[in-house]
Amino acid sequence: MSVAIGAAIAVLTGIGAGIGIGFATGKATEAIARQPEAASQIRSNLLLGCALAEATAIYGFVIGLVVIFAG
Repeated sequence: MSVAIGAAIAVLTGIGAGIGIGFATGKATEAIARQPEAASQIRSNLLLGCALAEATAIYGFVIGLVVIFAG
């Protein structure tokens, strides 16, 4: 039972990553609307930030799998 609870807590990192990526995308869209000439720089920074946020979700998923199969 405690293994399932630990795995569920580890996988909850996906919620934070989803909220963070959504917030960043919204702000990037607003920034591009205000300054279209800076769109390429904003887009590259957005992609880097989204990749880092998604990496935390993947780490949480992997930890959840390790807890299930090793615990």
